[in-house]
Amino acid sequence: TLKKEQTDDDHKKEYCAEQFDQSDDKKKSLQRSLDDLATFIAETKEGIATTAEEIKALQDGIAALDKSVAEATEQRKEENAEYKDLMANNGAAKEVILFAKNRLQKFYNPKMYKAPPKAELSKEDRIFVNNG
Repeated sequence: TLKKEQTDDDHKKEYCAEQFDQSDDKKKSLQRSLDDLATFIAETKEGIATTAEEIKALQDGIAALDKSVAEATEQRKEENAEYKDLMANNGAAKEVILFAKNRLQKFYNPKMYKAPPKAELSKEDRIFVNNG
């Protein structure tokens, strides 16, 4: 019986050793998985931080672009106002030059002189002029 018990004990010892080896292998495998997951989490956090920095940089760029667009719009409005004023002044200057040219034509070249058109008075203006 002792031999049988010794054989059973040896089988149990082998079985336990196999189970310990399997458990140890499983523990190592789980530890590697845990380490891999920790590495993945660290890389993901780093990626999130990098993406957050890029978003912040893009937001700053957009804000700067909006500011430059607003400044350019204001400048264009000012330039447009100056242009309109210049064109109005040019139109008035052309009229004055044409009037002066016509006056000079009257004196130096009467054939080229164009008499100003007679202004037609409205009914109310005629009554006003006639009544003095």
